[in-house]
Amino acid sequence: MSVLIAPSMLSCDFARLADELAAIDRAGADWIHLDVMDGHFVPNITFGPPVIKAMRPHTPKVFDVHLMIDPVDPFLTAFADAGADVISVHVEAGRHVHRTLQAIRGLGRKAGVVLNPGTPEGAIAYLLDSVDLVLLMTVNPGFGGQAFIPAVVEKVRRVKAMIGDRPIHIEIDGGVTPETAPALVAAGADVLVAGTAVFKGGTEAAYAANMEAIRTAAGAPR
Repeated sequence: MSVLIAPSMLSCDFARLADELAAIDRAGADWIHLDVMDGHFVPNITFGPPVIKAMRPHTPKVFDVHLMIDPVDPFLTAFADAGADVISVHVEAGRHVHRTLQAIRGLGRKAGVVLNPGTPEGAIAYLLDSVDLVLLMTVNPGFGGQAFIPAVVEKVRRVKAMIGDRPIHIEIDGGVTPETAPALVAAGADVLVAGTAVFKGGTEAAYAANMEAIRTAAGAPR
């Protein structure tokens, strides 16, 4: 199975953002994961469309934009225009998530739906024909570097069963390391977001080695 590695730029050196993007691209990232937080839906603030737009020229890789914001709908066009390829929204953040997903697809972008650890997978059952990706949080959203919540592994397995033969990615965000990746991939995940585990070391060579360690542990080397 092909497993995609999506480094979270939340863990990079923001003072060297363009250089970090180029380094993570050359080091073998499949997607670039961009965590957008608003200080309202989650207890942190990161960046918005202008920063993503500034990042866009520095890599051709897929921009995987995870919106931890509420409200979402008024900002979808801005994120699409900034260069997002995939836009994922939390089922907990919207009253009309189906409409939001339709709007994302209407902008010509891939649509993802996100579940917090405490939200049952049944909350997205009616949305599966409207998404390209299901993102399962394995930490509580808001901060990088948190401890992995093991109970989510079985949730991954249940979501995989719900998806059936639909062409939907299962993405994991939070606490992904060479130690946690094998169980996640075995349960059905095929996109792994990693921040701290990828950016530790601070050099392009370290990033490449860190990503390869996750791939190898997951049984899906390049």
